[in-house]
Amino acid sequence: MPRNVRWVLLGVMLAMLLSMLDNMVVGTAMPTVVGDLGGLEHISWVVTAYTLVTAATTPIWGKFGDLFGRKPMYLASIAVFIAGSALCGAARSMPELIVFRSLQGIGAGGIGAGAFALIAVLVPPRERGRYQGMTASVMAVGTIAGPLLGGFITGHWGWRWIFYVNLPLGLLALVWLWRMLHVPARCITARIDWPGIALLTVTISATVLAATWAGTTYAWSSWQILSLGAAAVLGLALFVAVERRAVEPVLPPTIFTGHRNVPLATVLLLAAGVVMFGAGLYLPLFQQTVQGASAANSGLLMLPLMIPVVIVSTIAGKIMSTTGKYKIFPVLGAGFLAVGLALLATMSTGTSRILTCTYMVLVGIGLGLTQQMAGTIAQNSVDMRDMGAAMSAVTLFRTLGGSLGVAVFGSQFTHAVQSHLPGAGGGGESGAHTPDQLPTGSRSAYLDAVTNGTHQIFLTGAVLCAAAFVAALCVVEIPLRKAPPTGAHKTTVTGKAPTAAP
Repeated sequence: MPRNVRWVLLGVMLAMLLSMLDNMVVGTAMPTVVGDLGGLEHISWVVTAYTLVTAATTPIWGKFGDLFGRKPMYLASIAVFIAGSALCGAARSMPELIVFRSLQGIGAGGIGAGAFALIAVLVPPRERGRYQGMTASVMAVGTIAGPLLGGFITGHWGWRWIFYVNLPLGLLALVWLWRMLHVPARCITARIDWPGIALLTVTISATVLAATWAGTTYAWSSWQILSLGAAAVLGLALFVAVERRAVEPVLPPTIFTGHRNVPLATVLLLAAGVVMFGAGLYLPLFQQTVQGASAANSGLLMLPLMIPVVIVSTIAGKIMSTTGKYKIFPVLGAGFLAVGLALLATMSTGTSRILTCTYMVLVGIGLGLTQQMAGTIAQNSVDMRDMGAAMSAVTLFRTLGGSLGVAVFGSQFTHAVQSHLPGAGGGGESGAHTPDQLPTGSRSAYLDAVTNGTHQIFLTGAVLCAAAFVAALCVVEIPLRKAPPTGAHKTTVTGKAPTAAP
């Protein structure tokens, strides 16, 4: 274990920040990218390809980290991300950019999976709370700074620099971790689970594509979405059957069946992912459309939500490290989320910005008490041998929660607005109109329609978080481990069954 864990984690967090910032930055720059490269019909794939490949490769990177060593796999993921960034910056057409964004997504999947697994190896659960503020800060900075940074870089340096800026920072993280990161390796003899990898990729791809396209590109009842849903269900059934027989499964079933805390933590992270993505999209929309906030500083509108995440996560982490108790935090967190979202669902056209910010603070407190603690619960409930697979699983479900949340909320919002505003002709789509562009007689009706849409979204989120509250109550408080793993052994991969114990 390194003498100064904080300095090592700084490199891990830098790589994690790059992958989190990327999607937010790119979204802001896309109008300029389309103006330069053309291909407007392919614009959605620039984001979809990145999200899809990131989700699909996350569990694979996690398992490879368990097999081949976490340090080499994490460094490899950073290298892939850097290569993808360089190629994206040099793209000459929209299809090229989409392909290179997919390569970036492969690297991002490894960064996301490896970061939490490395934290689990470097820091024992009892001490992990002291470092939760670092992770929460990275998430907050990624959410808030992404749109602002994207607009600044695009406006002053050109859109290609939103990718080129990753090169020096990525290389810094790569060299930093190569020199300073030292983690124990383990002797594992295993057969790579190629059938499981293939089926998991199909299942995740079908799920993410259905979540991305449903209610926007295609109707929920269209044959395209129904076919993707059927492919996801069939792929999942086959995947479970294959994993039960696999010698070294990519997602060991024991992760979910060995202790009930892991599926319960997954429920908490799924709810947190839905809230994070849903609030990040529709709170600024409500503030800009109904309350007249400036769209130029859209990232700053999330400050009342994100600042409590950092503060509360840091405080709760230190209390956990001191007392060894942690169950109370996700219970309180899920409760704050349910109450905060329920209050957001009561907003009307006359609700003040101050009151909205107060409700956002409650949601931020809930996220701060839930996100990091749920990860710690999962980490403390599995064997170190499967830590990479376990962390990639919970990261995957958080990502899927965000994708599904955006899809369901988007369809729900559009339906609610259009039903409340007959004849709007698409006015329910976010960004289709602004109140100032509508006739005076239609302005009030449109604001009421947007308010009705956000009411439906936050009410649904509150119900989901109420279910997460029940899940948190069922968590079993296992004593936190006080020491990280020790020992260093060579890792090998052959066609034989595993022979070494964790």
